[in-house]
Amino acid sequence: MKENRYTFSCPICLDLLKDPVTTPCGHSYCKNCIKDHWDTEDEKKTYSCPQCRNFTPRPELLKNTMLAVLVEQLKKTGLQAAPADHCYAGPEDVACDVCTGRKLRAVKSCLQCVASYCEKHLQPHYESPTFKKHKLVEPSEKLQENICSHHDEVMKMFCRTDQQCICYLCSVEEHKGHDTVSAAAERTERQRELEGSRHNIQQRIQDREEDVKLLQQEVEAINGSADKAVEHSEKIFTQLIRLMEERRSDVKQQVRSQQETEVSRVKELQEKLEQEITELKRKDAELKKLSHTEDHNQFLHNYPSLSALSESTHSSSIKIRPLKYFEDVTAAVSELRDKLQDVLRETWTNISLTETEVDVLLSQPEPKTRADFLRYSCELTLDPNTANTLLLLSEGNREATRVSQHQSYSDHPDRFTLWSQVLSRESLTGRCYLEVEWRQRGGRLCVAVAYKNISRTGRSKESLFGLNDKSWSLNCATDSYEFYYNNIKTPVSDPRSSRVGVYLDHRAGILSFYRVSDTMTLLHRVQTTFTEPLYAGIRLISQNEDSAELCKLK
Repeated sequence: MKENRYTFSCPICLDLLKDPVTTPCGHSYCKNCIKDHWDTEDEKKTYSCPQCRNFTPRPELLKNTMLAVLVEQLKKTGLQAAPADHCYAGPEDVACDVCTGRKLRAVKSCLQCVASYCEKHLQPHYESPTFKKHKLVEPSEKLQENICSHHDEVMKMFCRTDQQCICYLCSVEEHKGHDTVSAAAERTERQRELEGSRHNIQQRIQDREEDVKLLQQEVEAINGSADKAVEHSEKIFTQLIRLMEERRSDVKQQVRSQQETEVSRVKELQEKLEQEITELKRKDAELKKLSHTEDHNQFLHNYPSLSALSESTHSSSIKIRPLKYFEDVTAAVSELRDKLQDVLRETWTNISLTETEVDVLLSQPEPKTRADFLRYSCELTLDPNTANTLLLLSEGNREATRVSQHQSYSDHPDRFTLWSQVLSRESLTGRCYLEVEWRQRGGRLCVAVAYKNISRTGRSKESLFGLNDKSWSLNCATDSYEFYYNNIKTPVSDPRSSRVGVYLDHRAGILSFYRVSDTMTLLHRVQTTFTEPLYAGIRLISQNEDSAELCKLK
């Protein structure tokens, strides 16, 4: 069948012959194919047979009747003389180097011949003993890379000295005396290395896949735990809200009930007094009338009965309760609100600290540029309840100024009583960044972070930033810096700046202080383990009217 297919194919288009004609040399073509071929040769006046020789002048084409009949019979029997369209070489295929006209797709390439062949032209490699030892490989467009550019020979050698493929002539000329082996031997050696590399890669793939599975399990565990936490917290908050609603209703009912009782008492006294007023007015009218009586005997007779007065309600019996009764209720409710806010704030800090975090395989890099740091910027305010009375807070509680007169702050257990320092209201957890701007008149600034349980009223070391194991501080003078922790001083030599940056990676235990200018200059870094949430701290030392501000960074 294959022989019939190739016998009745046009050598130019490779399709089944259409309107077959025969040249004087005996080869047959599609009439249109050979005509188009010769039309392109009109200028040369020499017309070639694509398979053998030239003709001059252009020969007459005669229809091959017998071949036309055979082709028609082949069509009727369904035999396809030409390959299907998918057998032709496309833009991404390797084309047969022997085919003329429309080329077929190559099925093999020969390293010895340095050529690629379609199925038809590959047959001699399978049938002729001459080609038995030729190396056939998958079709390749890079066969020419196997030819030595100097000697036009197939490169079958490898120079280990220069690490390149060479031909035999290269091994005795340019690469003479080098360590050379056959390309096959080098391939065998490299193949062993390749297998080792593949083994390592496959092992790493397996390890990474296991890591991915673990992370997926972690994701599922986090999602499940988060769903349960949300569900339970919703129930608890709903119960709290219901309890608050009940307490609100109770307070409202008690106030209204007391209001009704008090109003009823007052109105009862009011009615009693109004009755007494009416009686007194009547008695006064009778006495007035009696005073105008001219008959002395009549006056004296009626006076005793009219002059007698009923017992009067004494003013001391009217007890006016102070309106502060209800102000006390408002104060009590306000105090409850403040306590709840403190409890909720502290609880939220604990929730934030204990949030589940995925232990990623690669640690997060520390920021380098200010833009990188600003990605972790946090909005902080100073807590008035912690401010020493020699500090005046302003700018929405973001700025602290050292003053000479004590401020009339209310007593609070969180207030620093010995040192002119203050903590932020918000806690610092996770990764966060803040900047402190210092406007000084010659004093000193202390920028710190501290645990909330740092002493507020104890001995100096217990409550002063940097002199205990509950706080870390950078002291800024006019021309130098000093870092303090647990009363240990570390000098920092760097030109002073009016702005200090603080970067915290709470989970990684990294605390860094930076001088902020056009660039970020590291002043001091701490690597430790933080066991509680941290709070930003500011201390203004010595000079009145010095001020420091937690900068707005967003």
